[in-house]
Amino acid sequence: HDIVLGIGDDAVLLQPLADHWLAVTADTLNSGVHFPPETLPEDIGWKTLAVNLSDLAAMGATPAWGTLAMSLPSAEADWIDAFADGFFALADAHAWRLIGGDTTRGPLSLSVTAFGQVPHGQALRRDGAQVGDDIWVSGTLGDAAAALHLWQRGELDVTAVAQDADREFLRQRLLRPTPRVGVGLALSGLATAAVDVSDGLLADVGHIAARSSLRACVEPDRLPLSPALQRTMTLERA
Repeated sequence: HDIVLGIGDDAVLLQPLADHWLAVTADTLNSGVHFPPETLPEDIGWKTLAVNLSDLAAMGATPAWGTLAMSLPSAEADWIDAFADGFFALADAHAWRLIGGDTTRGPLSLSVTAFGQVPHGQALRRDGAQVGDDIWVSGTLGDAAAALHLWQRGELDVTAVAQDADREFLRQRLLRPTPRVGVGLALSGLATAAVDVSDGLLADVGHIAARSSLRACVEPDRLPLSPALQRTMTLERA
């Protein structure tokens, strides 16, 4: 009912919910920059959408629709099928619908523009933080960065299940990030400001502080770290 005209014309026509704002975000992922070149296509598919749904979650928006633009070195049916498996597994889980896009030949690059809906006046923004606010995160920090570090050192194969359970946990956190959509919706009316922390806690807390004209104090010893990361760090130091 909210897609008046779907795929097949020069553009789609949408009917947003009454008394709602549209939240719109876009992210581009390039091979060798945002994921290792050998990453399996199903994991690329998942991550391509996940980074966009995460931005919608940070706004307290309900995912709705979006487009996908793909630059592909070649049109390999098996690769595209596997990519779609990962992409639509996440899309279906959040009732997010693909409504258009584009494909072209070139270096592997994937770009999603995602739309969500949020009731008027209820969007979580970066500029609402207040003096005395606590800083919270919705999960553990540094897991994906640790996996990337291990891969860069040749100590983690991103294409295969790791024999070590801790490294496998970190690998999954790199390849299959979890958009906190439910958390974002639950924080409406509770949080004063929010941000997606895919750029790292230091940078993203800085975004909230700058937009809210405040300073933020982060206590490193209180950062939530996963047991897998802590054990891996201990081994790295040994």
